[in-house]
Amino acid sequence: MISFTLCLLALVLGYAIYGKVVERVFGPDDRITPALSKTDGVDFVAMPNWRIFMIQFLNIAGTGPIFGAIMGAKFGTSSFLWIVFGCIFAGAVHDYLSGMVSMRKGGIGLPEIIGKYLGGKMRVAMLVLTVFLLMVVGAIFIYSPAVILSNLVGDLVFWIVVILVYYLIATLLPIKKIIGHIYPLFGASLMLMALAMLIMLYVKNPSIPEIWDGLGNKAMEHSSSWKDNIFPCLFIVISCGAISGFHATQSPLMGRCMKSERQGRPVFYGAMITEGIVALIWAAVGSYFFYAEPQPGYEVLPQVGNNGFSTPAPQVVNLICNNWLGVVGGALAMLGIVAAPITTGDTALRSARLIIADFIKVEQRTIKRRLIITVPLFLCTFSLLTWQINNPDGFGILWQYLGWFNQCLTAITLWTLTVYLVVHHKTYFITYLPALFMTLVCATYFFVSGQLLGLQPWLGYSLGFAVFAVVWVMFKVWYNRFKENESTN
Repeated sequence: MISFTLCLLALVLGYAIYGKVVERVFGPDDRITPALSKTDGVDFVAMPNWRIFMIQFLNIAGTGPIFGAIMGAKFGTSSFLWIVFGCIFAGAVHDYLSGMVSMRKGGIGLPEIIGKYLGGKMRVAMLVLTVFLLMVVGAIFIYSPAVILSNLVGDLVFWIVVILVYYLIATLLPIKKIIGHIYPLFGASLMLMALAMLIMLYVKNPSIPEIWDGLGNKAMEHSSSWKDNIFPCLFIVISCGAISGFHATQSPLMGRCMKSERQGRPVFYGAMITEGIVALIWAAVGSYFFYAEPQPGYEVLPQVGNNGFSTPAPQVVNLICNNWLGVVGGALAMLGIVAAPITTGDTALRSARLIIADFIKVEQRTIKRRLIITVPLFLCTFSLLTWQINNPDGFGILWQYLGWFNQCLTAITLWTLTVYLVVHHKTYFITYLPALFMTLVCATYFFVSGQLLGLQPWLGYSLGFAVFAVVWVMFKVWYNRFKENESTN
């Protein structure tokens, strides 16, 4: 628990110290924000700072920092370090700058930002990738909570229809009508769930692995069937809580609601640090469940069954919450497993509507114009959902590719932000170094992961480093040309 406590303090200090560094690099000022200059009562709506923070937190969090952290904990204490360093130096920087650049550019969405700094072809490519990613998120987070609810009461089709109708309403209505009212409540509940787990961790004080016990792959030591290497797999498994490209699609939503640029650090950087704390707590819970001494949690908790080390993350949440918190814990677990993914799915589709609207230049003040985009968007999402239901491995396949697509989006967003900082003569290393790292992660994962190409390690890692080198050289060539053009002009 010493490592966990030190990591927890590091996240808090990261916000207080490095958060100010990043804020100083960007330089927020007192200019009029899109929430005030483009007020439309639908998407550009000024809201109180606390409400924006809670919505942003739930937008980016959902079940990601819970399930991902539990699965990542199988790798060992390396998960603690990735959450801390990834969150402070990459994820929070990524979320803050993507939101702030959007505000500076009139509240535009992520593909428009990418197109502005990486070119028109990349803009189109990112439109396709981003919208597809958001539809996959929507489809997954219709299906997974519907399955859980159908096991309690009603049937699967009923709950799918209910959630789909809710998504449609939340996507169409002004942001204050539903999201602005219920998200702060769900966000507070998710924080309460994490706080309760934090208190119980210190009350129980389990003997979990410490960082100085070794950063090796404990999963491989524990299970002969475990094939995933820490690099790059850990950095794909734990995205929310460390760094996630999905967040860059969500930050502009709240950037359209801020009355001042100076709200950016507590909202964007602060929400990501808060998510990192939630992820760290659940990584510690996962460490207890899989590796506590003298007996791991799955050996002493009732109703684990025969899954043991292979217990799915949602079941781990259920077991721990019920065992440590009783009836209240069971209710919080249900909230986390059902409500959190639903609140991720609805903002994913809302964000997709706005991204498409930005691309085709269709204003969104009237319900008719919102329907023009929303109806085809939901038909495509429904098609993905139908395929997922009819394919026995549909959920698993979508979930596998979602993680990699998500981190590819992260790398591209970081390169975009790096170009922005270079062009505006700001310290670009704060995004340049994370961009290099995430490029290497995504490239090597593509070649070595059994979920994708699954090549022999020596070949996969060689090709991954080759792609990384090509991207690095491309940036250096662009950077040198940019500096030459500046000097001649």
